[in-house]
Amino acid sequence: MTARILVAGIGNIFLGDDGFGPEVVRRLPHYPDEAVRVVDYGIRGMHLAYDLLDPWQALVLVDALPRRDQPGRLEVFAADPGTTGPTGLDAHAMDPAAVFAGVRALGGTLPPTIVVGCRIATVAEGIGLSEPVAAAVTPALDAVGEVLTDLIAAQPLTTRPEV
Repeated sequence: MTARILVAGIGNIFLGDDGFGPEVVRRLPHYPDEAVRVVDYGIRGMHLAYDLLDPWQALVLVDALPRRDQPGRLEVFAADPGTTGPTGLDAHAMDPAAVFAGVRALGGTLPPTIVVGCRIATVAEGIGLSEPVAAAVTPALDAVGEVLTDLIAAQPLTTRPEV
């Protein structure tokens, strides 16, 4: 069996809390189910777009959310990549809506997408998360694990041909 669910950490580690996605996927334990592929895309939006051309059954985006009220608050929601993109996911240069548009422009079909996001306190230049966002990393790890468990249980994961 090959990977059928893509977990994508996105964000710029040089802009404070925008590094939330990369930090979470960096700390994810090795997922024992080979149906899951975990990648830190950072700010490489085109790389993510090209990877999304493969027939994934689901995408889990781990990202910083630009809302600055209640920094550190986790939100897990289904995004609608069939529209202009998920609302509120533009805290950095690698805008998921632009990635989704790129996938469609390249002739790809977007998979169902779940976002595990964290509200930010700052995206000022500098490496490291603010205290409230750093405190949300461990709960985010749990949330990603729960999402993956639900996704795997909800659909049979089929083998896709190797490319």
